[in-house]
Amino acid sequence: MALHWWQRAVFYQIYPRSFADSNGDGIGDLDGVTAHLDYLESLGIDAIWLNPINPSPLDDWGYDVSDYCGIHPDLGDLAAFDRLVADAHRRGIRVIVDLVPNHTSNQHPWFVESRASRSNPKRDWYIWVPGSPDRPPNNWQSTFSGSAWKYDPTTASWYLHMFLEQQPDLNYRNPRVVEAMHDVIRFWLERGADGFRIDVIAGLIKDAELRDNPARAVTDPDIPWHSKGTQDPLHSHDRPEVHDVIREFRRVSDSYEQRILVGETWPREHERLADFLRPDELQFAFNFRFLLARYDASRFRAAIEQTERSFGPGAWPTWTLSNHDFPRHISRYSRDGDGEARARVAAMMLFALRGTPFIYYGEEIGMRDAAIPADRKRDPVGRDGCRSPMQWTDAPNGGFSTSANTWLPCGDFKAVNVARQLNDPHSMLALYGRLIQLRKSTPALVEGSYRAFEGAPEDCLVFRRDTPQQHIVVALNFTAEPRAIAIPAGKILLSTLPDRSNVAKSSLMLSRTRA
Repeated sequence: MALHWWQRAVFYQIYPRSFADSNGDGIGDLDGVTAHLDYLESLGIDAIWLNPINPSPLDDWGYDVSDYCGIHPDLGDLAAFDRLVADAHRRGIRVIVDLVPNHTSNQHPWFVESRASRSNPKRDWYIWVPGSPDRPPNNWQSTFSGSAWKYDPTTASWYLHMFLEQQPDLNYRNPRVVEAMHDVIRFWLERGADGFRIDVIAGLIKDAELRDNPARAVTDPDIPWHSKGTQDPLHSHDRPEVHDVIREFRRVSDSYEQRILVGETWPREHERLADFLRPDELQFAFNFRFLLARYDASRFRAAIEQTERSFGPGAWPTWTLSNHDFPRHISRYSRDGDGEARARVAAMMLFALRGTPFIYYGEEIGMRDAAIPADRKRDPVGRDGCRSPMQWTDAPNGGFSTSANTWLPCGDFKAVNVARQLNDPHSMLALYGRLIQLRKSTPALVEGSYRAFEGAPEDCLVFRRDTPQQHIVVALNFTAEPRAIAIPAGKILLSTLPDRSNVAKSSLMLSRTRA
């Protein structure tokens, strides 16, 4: 079966405010992204995903949208977006944009109208419940802690916000809301966007009766809300009706050629992630297990095998090590070990698994979370460290900006930057480049089946990727000591030690067996 472009692609996530500043105001922008497309092309990137670019009061840094069909002035304008898309497409790079359909900003004109009166035509575009200020409508909890309800004295009613109180939830039981979001999808696809990463897609529909959520019976360490309370979001998240909304999104998307929908999907049970990956729903659903897993072979093995079991051969996984919501993986790994060595092993795992890899900007050079002084913090829930400016050179501000004041402090750009690594065959950047090219040139790494390799040490992760013509063994050593693994004879394709001066101590080795 022929694979689609998005199954063969390597995706690169860009936080636009932090990638490159083209006008010297200290804030990254769309023209800054365009200026670095040659770098992305040389790395082998097939598609970029842009975090929110819409106008926003920035209470949640773009995830509180005040205009779905515009560009935040800090980032440029629609002409800048058009330039980015055109220049990316000339290089064969697709452009995916963030869509935030679950909620708007409380400054969005829709919500301003909605809260004006109980009889306003847009009143039921959001979820309102009349009541007194001493009793919320139910026990639902916000993802950012506290009650998910905010009392509004203007109309003596409560409105629902599953995130910040400045982010009221839209009502997807209202067909006018659904159609309005379809128009937003069409707007960006008409401008040349190649698809959407859809925020909080499993949460679009809430229980019609607004019933209380039950207590959580089982704890899963890899589901965020399990660590933030005792509530199972049975009625506030992952409702069966959400699939109807997704199918309609897909119908609109499919009216344009070669477009994709990528869901930020946190199902209540991870085993159900593939339920969103149907021929008429999402092409991708983000698999976040690696973002939360400690550096441990057994933990990664369990995540991979659970994904393979629940997905089966018909659904296509995604894999990612870092993103804008979690500490960078090299920082997580550095807390109790050699972060760079561990990140090299994780990179090989990322590109060798069945599925599509997503890279977070800067991970290809080993960027760590930046230290953010208290007076420079911006994010209300503490995610600034992983959103610091891209480190291009050892010039002031890492070459990110000529401004004396960048929107967030820069990390250790003197030690870690693109320019320093470009011509270093031992660098993290060189490893990522070799991994990407190896994946593109090795059919078994894209099309092959996945099968665990029997007999490997418990503290190693060893698996096979096979096609009828090609057989690959991937051996990942998660320890700092040599490990002996009996694998079939063959040719070593790539190792985490570039010169392979001591393969026994290599923390990872990729080998092709004889057919």
